[in-house]
Formats: sequence, C-alpha cells, structure tokens
Amino acid sequence: MSTETFNKENLDNILKELGKEYKKLGGKNMPAEIILIGGAAVIENYGFRDMTTDIDAVISASSMMRDAANNVGERLSLPVGWLNDDFKKTDSYSTKLSEVSVYYKSFYGVLDVRTVTAEYLIAMKLKAGRKYKNDLSDVVGILAEHKKNGSEITKEQIFTAIEALYGSADNIPEDSKAFITGLLERRNYEAVYDEIRNNEKASKTLLVDFEKAYPNTLKTDNVNNILAALKAKKPKDRGAR
Repeated sequence: MSTETFNKENLDNILKELGKEYKKLGGKNMPAEIILIGGAAVIENYGFRDMTTDIDAVISASSMMRDAANNVGERLSLPVGWLNDDFKKTDSYSTKLSEVSVYYKSFYGVLDVRTVTAEYLIAMKLKAGRKYKNDLSDVVGILAEHKKNGSEITKEQIFTAIEALYGSADNIPEDSKAFITGLLERRNYEAVYDEIRNNEKASKTLLVDFEKAYPNTLKTDNVNNILAALKAKKPKDRGAR
C-alpha cells in the first residue's frame, strides 16, 4: 500500500496495522488509546468528505507508539508524520476531549481508538475557524448529514459543547459565532456546502501563492489578516486587466 491521503477504508486498515505493530513491540503490557479528531474523525463518522492528508489525534501511549507508527509508515509508504498529535499545540485542543470522546474500535487488544461526536467536532472546527482548510465546510457537512437522517444538531447542543471544551462561547472567534448562528437560522446546509468548500480551496490557493512569493511570512497570528488583504485585492486586480 502506498498513500498520500487517507479515507475510511484505508484508515481502518492502517489502524489495524498500527495495533499489530504496537503489540509486536511490546504494547500488550501497555495498552494505548488514540482519540481521532479533525479530518480523521470526520471521515470515520460521515460520508460527505472522502479523504484527509494526515491523522490528527490525541495519543495516550508509551513511546513505543511512535516507533510503531514509524514502522507502519515505512512499510506502507505513508507520509512522514502521518499520525501526529501536533493538534495539542493549537487553540482547538482541550483537555476535556478525553472525557467527551466515544469508543470507535479496538485493534489486537492493545489499541483502543476513540472519536469525537458531532457537536464536539463542530465546536472544535469553530474554534479553529480556518477559512483556508476544511473547518467551515466540515461544520456544514456534519449539520447536513444529521438533518438528512433526522437527528438535527441544535444550537443549544453546539454551544453546550463549546462551553464544555473551552469554558465559554466568548472564547470562540466572533466570525465563527456569526457563521454558526446564521447557518443554524437558515438551515440551508446542502445548498451552501459546495460554495463554502470552493471558497476554502480558493483561499488556500491564494495563501500558497503568497507563501511562494514571500516565504516564511505566514504565521498563525497573521494568516487571517493576510488572507483578508489578498481577497480584498483580487477584484481590483481583475478590474485592472
């Protein structure tokens, strides 16, 4: 197997290989737990998004897990860092995630995999609120699937989840709060999904081009301002042609 992206089918197979390798290295004496978050949690739980480029997780395991992940990655030709907990360094991380996670699957009796349910996934995506990733489109996709299957997610559920993870809705970006409030009022999830996803892709393209022109300029604390400036500049550029 060689892959640069992960989908539900190959992810389950890779996690199975990870459990097998971890057990082989001695993990039977130190069981591990992984909580899938972000894109991995979305593709495991929903059908609207078919892939992610890496596996973000909260990892509770011995140092052998890193060796197991590296071994599996080399054997299956996976991207470097295919399994990582870099998420812990972001504002979206919360120590409460372990408390609100739910069981997904176990592999070889040594690896328990958990995931995060809809309202908490939405809360995390709103906390991140990146307009150049899948954050907002994932929120719309989750809401659309729940509406379609008759288990709609309410505003109360989402804001309760936000408070559980981050203490208060005041700790969520203002534009994220405006986005989710307006979205829940209109409930036109399927109608706006493609538009929002296309906007995310266009935003990413703008930032990639900017990074090529101005290397090492983009930072977490300036990316939104730079993106806004690039978007404001585009109509002028088109009009000047």
